[in-house]
Amino acid sequence: MIDLKLLQKDFESVSAKLIRKGVDLALLEQLKEKNEELKQAKVNFETLQAHQNAMSKEFGIYKREGKDISELKARVDANKIVIAEALDIQRIKQEELENIAMAIPNIPDDDVPDGEDEDDNVEIKKVLTPPSFDFEPKEHWELAEQNGWIDFEDGVKLAGSRFSVSYGMGAKLERALINFMLNFNAQRGYTEVSVPHLVNKRALEGTGQLPKFADDLYKMQGLDLYLIPTAEVPLTNLFQDEIIPEDKLPIKMTGYTSCFRKEAGAAGRDTRGMIRQHQFHKVELVSITKPQESDKMFDEMVSCASDILTALKLPHRLVTLCTGDLGFGAAKTVDIEVWLPGQNCYREISSISNTRDFQARRAKIRYKDGKKNNLVNTLNGSSLAVGRTMVAIMENFQQENGDIKIPEVLHPYLGM
Repeated sequence: MIDLKLLQKDFESVSAKLIRKGVDLALLEQLKEKNEELKQAKVNFETLQAHQNAMSKEFGIYKREGKDISELKARVDANKIVIAEALDIQRIKQEELENIAMAIPNIPDDDVPDGEDEDDNVEIKKVLTPPSFDFEPKEHWELAEQNGWIDFEDGVKLAGSRFSVSYGMGAKLERALINFMLNFNAQRGYTEVSVPHLVNKRALEGTGQLPKFADDLYKMQGLDLYLIPTAEVPLTNLFQDEIIPEDKLPIKMTGYTSCFRKEAGAAGRDTRGMIRQHQFHKVELVSITKPQESDKMFDEMVSCASDILTALKLPHRLVTLCTGDLGFGAAKTVDIEVWLPGQNCYREISSISNTRDFQARRAKIRYKDGKKNNLVNTLNGSSLAVGRTMVAIMENFQQENGDIKIPEVLHPYLGM
């Protein structure tokens, strides 16, 4: 959640930054109005409370002096009713303000480029040279079916469209990639954590998936539990409502989970193959840091994800997302896009995001800085999406006869 005190202090400046991200000025004006209403409700409550305290003191004097207290008692009792009503109004105004604020995205960093969509993202650099073929490269779904690695029809049989079943080397390669990525991240200082695949509403509110993206989540019928869209949610919320000792920071975690998304806003996109599925595997990075170490940690996480692709000898590029393509909770994001010869283009395989204190404010994650409690900064990123990494391996390491070479770094994980 954005800092409402900052918005109140400098409405024009904060509004201008949020408008860069596509937030409607009318919504911001509504937020400002609700904030003023809450301030007035608090003043009214505090005024009534002060009056009550004064009457209570007067009540004590009356009793000591033996005066008739009936009229004063009636006024005290009447004021208690008014105070209770004022407290209810304050609570309602607080809820109204927070309901609006929860739908406001994070403020973009000043160095995030302006733009409307992915076409306005800015390339940082390319890593490795895409392979050249003396034949027409196939797309991954052809290669997967030809080699018996993945069966998309079996996925439809079991669960419907945008599901698949892996067999033989396809299933083994998934497992090898997961283990390789977790080990790689561990060597970079990330502690492996195994988390539930179901979380409650509060956890999703904490990382920003709710209320904004409710239509993209799978909710368990009759339960206040949801299938996770990413391991970012449980990993970050491990520290919900906690005050972390300063000497425990930074906290660096990695974890493998399946992820579940309805892809409600992606109708008609990537309907074939493994690029956009309702269930997919992913290895995640999450870091929790002090604000002054946030940028350094961001660069470290980007390097970690990029270096995995380099170790796999997969060509890729790094791009900074523009304001129009920036995620709801992100202040800054670098996407890593892997080269897919079958599609003759780069496709996203990882997003590394710094949310600054946006998630920490929602989830109430703080650290002890001397005697003062401050909000942490939280960062997250894919390291990597397993299915898309398999896609990249199939397309970049395909042979003319349709066979697929396995990157050497994975051989020990496959007993080769």
